Amino acid sequence: MSNLIGRIHSFETFALVDGPGIRCAVFLHGCALRCKFCHNPDTWHPCDRLIHMTPAELRQKLVRYRNYWKKHGGVTFSGGEPLLQMDFVTETFRLLKKDGVHTAIDTAGQPFAPKDPDWMRRFNALMEVTDLFILDLKQYDDALHRDLTGYGNENILAMARYLSDHGKEMWIRHVLVPGVTDDEVDLLNMSTFISSLKTVTRVEILPYHTLGVSKWQQLGLEYPLEGVPTPTPEQVQRAEELLHVTDYHE
Repeated sequence: MSNLIGRIHSFETFALVDGPGIRCAVFLHGCALRCKFCHNPDTWHPCDRLIHMTPAELRQKLVRYRNYWKKHGGVTFSGGEPLLQMDFVTETFRLLKKDGVHTAIDTAGQPFAPKDPDWMRRFNALMEVTDLFILDLKQYDDALHRDLTGYGNENILAMARYLSDHGKEMWIRHVLVPGVTDDEVDLLNMSTFISSLKTVTRVEILPYHTLGVSKWQQLGLEYPLEGVPTPTPEQVQRAEELLHVTDYHE
């Protein structure tokens, strides 16, 4: 595995929202989804700022921040979509587990390929060295998901079931966009699905924000949610009620 090279977009060395405790978040390049609210469109394609590292090089960089993590933090791979660089993530996590580091992946699940035996073999290897999967559920309805992201979500829901069946801890996140991802029927169906999973310990509503709009502009892309407001506290509370957020605890 020494010939693996990761394509890294950036780092956040004092991340507070990417898993339990204080973490170092590694943002990887590449994503097939084209979410209308994406705040990291600059991770879709390689750019001049691309950082190339081997798992050993990355491990050496990450363990420098262990004093910040103490007992409750660790490392989270995000993106972009980290499952597109699954072998690189697996090998880096394998090295970090030797150091006793808590490992997490923030993923939309889109690459999950349950009908591909080789892909699943590699995914099983990843599961062995991953403590927590943070799964972003965009929509429950397949048609709504396809309109929002460009892809259906049958395989994404299948991934959630697979993680549950194999005893892997999950956090579920849902970005709340007024008029887009706040349909009450869809949220209720999502809640029913989440409640069928055995290993979900946390559900979070992430209020939509416009901090990534400038990136779309810099890339010369038309922002598809122009004029859409951020959700009100009441809208967030209603979504939390529909998803039974308070029923889940770390």
